[in-house]
Amino acid sequence: MVTLVTGAAGFIGSHLCRYLVGRGDAVVGIDNLNDYNPVQLKRDRLRTVADAAAAGTGSFTFLELDFSDHEALDQALANVEIDRIAHLGAQAGVRYSIDNPRAYAASNLVGHLNLLELARTRKVASMVYASSSSVYGVSPDLPFRVEARVDFPISLYAATKKADELMSETYAHLYRLPQTGLRFFTVYGPWGRTDMAMWGFTQKILDGMPIEVFNHGNMLRDFTYIDDIIAGVVAALDNPPPDDGAEKAGGSVSPHRIYNIGNNRAEKLETMISLIESACGREAIRIHKPMQPGDVPATYADLTAIKRDLGFEPTTPISVGIPRFVEWFRDYRAATA
Repeated sequence: MVTLVTGAAGFIGSHLCRYLVGRGDAVVGIDNLNDYNPVQLKRDRLRTVADAAAAGTGSFTFLELDFSDHEALDQALANVEIDRIAHLGAQAGVRYSIDNPRAYAASNLVGHLNLLELARTRKVASMVYASSSSVYGVSPDLPFRVEARVDFPISLYAATKKADELMSETYAHLYRLPQTGLRFFTVYGPWGRTDMAMWGFTQKILDGMPIEVFNHGNMLRDFTYIDDIIAGVVAALDNPPPDDGAEKAGGSVSPHRIYNIGNNRAEKLETMISLIESACGREAIRIHKPMQPGDVPATYADLTAIKRDLGFEPTTPISVGIPRFVEWFRDYRAATA
């Protein structure tokens, strides 16, 4: 069985590829290696996947291409067997979407449609795709439930993710394409993204530089460790929704489910900063700033549906995960200095 993974050089995508090849699966990864995050970091992630494949019984093939270009996508995969798709590639970042909206239309809208068409024509057994907790906007109803309406996005990034869910529902209805959408909640851990607060805070604290704390620190986030995220993605990939006419998580009666995937804890931003300070062995210099456009004050995942259907249970609190990340960060920075 061959799994196609988009965003294979990305944070979550590379971890998924490494897990799948480690258990003996055949994986085809695609990524356009853009410079939104450092290209060298992406290449280093891919190297870890190749090393895992070489050390085990799985296989990994990497194709550098932009999946928003449907002709390039179709041509590159014309003779490639595909049984399942994990569509994790996207243009990420809430704040970046304010100044670069067309990048999100190309990658997150056109790109998602291209993967749906690929899944339809190949009649894949399962397609899992990345949505986001950003679709909940500034809803005051915590924890966020997949049954809640998400009709009021406050960033273009969030709007594209909601649109992806709607397109997937259409394809599940028209073509009975089994799909699972995962609303990720603030993923962190080794090989993470440089645009995320945890990376930036750790780097600046270690360097003795000030950190910008938005909304004067009055933020809550459901921080989810990467190993827990991968456990959920794999469970969704291995267990596609049945086409039985019953109502699924998220409300669909087609073979389409939507789940939150988080840590089920709303942690204060200051708690996260304190744990980084402790792991770094030095205090942060804080500069307090107002809320940024498109950002939300709180995220908190209700995991009832994914626990019930897939047995998902996060196991890594931030008191464990953040020191692991800081240790990895120190080692990686020393190795690439």
